Amino acid sequence: METIHRKDGRLHIYVRQDKYKGELKSHNWVGRAYVNGKQKVSSSGTTNIEEAIPILEKWYDDLTQENPENIEENKQNQSKEILEPDNKAAAPQNNSSNAEDGKIAVVNSLNTTTIDVNDKEETIQSSIASTPKGITMNMLEKLKNIKFSKDSKETSDVAKSPISNKDKLKKFKDTFQNLFASKVSKLSVAGEEIAGIDISREAVRVAQVSKGKDDKWILDKFSYRLLDREKVSENILDSKDYLAEEIELAMANGAITTKNIALSIPVTSAIIRVVTSPLMTEDELKKAIETNSLWENLVQLTDNLSDYSIFHQVINRNSKNNTMEILFVASKLSDVNAFSAIVKKAGLNPVIMDVRCFSLKNAYDNSKIHLAEGKNNTAILELGVDENYLMVIHNNIPVITDIFLRPQEKQSLLEVVSDQIPAESDAVIRRYSMQIKQAIADYEGKYENKISNVQVVSSLKNIHYLIPAFKKNLLTMGFIIFDPLQEIALPSYNKEKIPADNKSVLASVLGLAYRKLDVFGYYKFVTAVKNINLLPNRDAIRQSNKLKFLSGFAAKGLAGSIAAIYLLLIIFSFFQIQSNKKTLLEFASVQTEFNKINKEFSTLSKQRRTMQQSLTLGKLINSNQTRSYRALAQITRSVPLRVSFTKMTFDGDQTVIIEGKAYSDQDILNFVSNLNKKSLIAQASLTAMKVQDSQKSNTGNNNQKGFVINCKLKNA
Repeated sequence: METIHRKDGRLHIYVRQDKYKGELKSHNWVGRAYVNGKQKVSSSGTTNIEEAIPILEKWYDDLTQENPENIEENKQNQSKEILEPDNKAAAPQNNSSNAEDGKIAVVNSLNTTTIDVNDKEETIQSSIASTPKGITMNMLEKLKNIKFSKDSKETSDVAKSPISNKDKLKKFKDTFQNLFASKVSKLSVAGEEIAGIDISREAVRVAQVSKGKDDKWILDKFSYRLLDREKVSENILDSKDYLAEEIELAMANGAITTKNIALSIPVTSAIIRVVTSPLMTEDELKKAIETNSLWENLVQLTDNLSDYSIFHQVINRNSKNNTMEILFVASKLSDVNAFSAIVKKAGLNPVIMDVRCFSLKNAYDNSKIHLAEGKNNTAILELGVDENYLMVIHNNIPVITDIFLRPQEKQSLLEVVSDQIPAESDAVIRRYSMQIKQAIADYEGKYENKISNVQVVSSLKNIHYLIPAFKKNLLTMGFIIFDPLQEIALPSYNKEKIPADNKSVLASVLGLAYRKLDVFGYYKFVTAVKNINLLPNRDAIRQSNKLKFLSGFAAKGLAGSIAAIYLLLIIFSFFQIQSNKKTLLEFASVQTEFNKINKEFSTLSKQRRTMQQSLTLGKLINSNQTRSYRALAQITRSVPLRVSFTKMTFDGDQTVIIEGKAYSDQDILNFVSNLNKKSLIAQASLTAMKVQDSQKSNTGNNNQKGFVINCKLKNA
């Protein structure tokens, strides 16, 4: 391909000539230039030369910013550059794959292995713990020059200018949103109902856990189904119908009602790497991934990126070196969809797709062993017919080394039926142990961190016969069967379901049961290896469940609480949730005290009104005191012998109401007549008369009659 020279020969535009399987790896036009003595390369992202030229010229102008020193330096390098072949800069990189069809080369810091992706039995999957050796500085420089929609010159100018109020407000808002998400998401994570399902060729296991008041895990529900090996194909994905039926039975036997399921794929079906890239912002990283430019340069896959389901998470940012480490986990979409189809056929809803090695790590992190042994000094070994690997997590970086066993060697291990190990099986154990030693030695040499213990997870029925033989070859370290139930409460109704001799078979299903859907993204604040989800629709699942969670929140009357918390977070930016809880408790106490005082105030107000009425009446009485006393005296002298008062009411002015009782009607009439004869009484009249029923029980005489007499006094 002819090289096009622009910008006075300082910008060279060409198509890379490196090939894979006989085809060009990329047909896009790329640009090359020298800046500050270093070669810079950038892709235009298009195969159209007319479109590529202005894009690459703009890139060159932004790169040099018309710096005279750079231009002069480019001129000095021009002659040397022209003498080089046009495809030199586009030569195949050191990490390019030379694998045959159906195989990929996986680079590990500990070893390099060729993987046959078509042979599931002998697949060896390695993960790297640092930047692959084949990635050169040229690749890193190229990634640094990936162009996004924003003008770099404009960005530079903005960076130099003072921060505007708008930018400050945006930063303030983002800070609170992140804080709100991190806090509220804890609540959502705690409430998500998810069951774990472990699918293997031996059994199907289901489990659901919860946390008690003491913050300790409880194995609420558990069940398993041993599988008929004759009904399970060598590739379990070919036995979808049978596995779906067994899952339904296991869920029913365990009384698990939730439809949300976390499951895992085998390590042999996953590609796990930690790659190093130039330091980027979240927006830049997102754009680099959307354009596939990041994975195309950092990860060599056998098929197109569109054939894979990819999960990534930044696990470390090094501003000093201007680099960052990214966890890359991928699996063929066909495998992911096949495992999902199994649980869907069982009427369940897959919401999390983890990798088996990380589910084991999750189970280990929730055990007493993890708490007792400290950080990064324990390796997890899966030993079995299908999966054999050693894994150590170092500062969130998974270091995974495959243990290679030929089919006849696997069969030799299965033939051990007692403490007497056959010579052929013992030789296999020695070779197996040598691989463990080498992997541990490589890890300890690189990370300067001692591994003192190996926790073994195995589904082999004869594992107890094999453990002593391994210990003879691994004298300097612990080599024990992992017990994932050491930090979990076990209800009595589940104790009989637990295997007594080998509890490690429960590690994967428990590790999955510990997972939560994390609709608010809480796990991104914790660690990468706890957040793996390979489902291609994981974002839609999270969004859907996020809406369900918020709806339930509102239905329970907690939407107002969220708004209040959010408001408090805005006003008091640095307050912690615990402080807010304390404030709410104090408010509740104040509210209770207020209600008490308010009740007392109401009582006192009522008493005050009564006293005011009495005072008013007293003032009226006092104003015509003499006339009132005389009138009352005349009323008293008018009472016949067989008449008595029960109540007398005086309005302080003109009217006196007399209530009483008498033994006869004539007595009452005599009383009225006497009143009317008095000089101060204008008129006395009988307004009511009734029999006093209440007197029967007290006196035995019910002949007394009650009366009410209204006396109107004469004007003063």
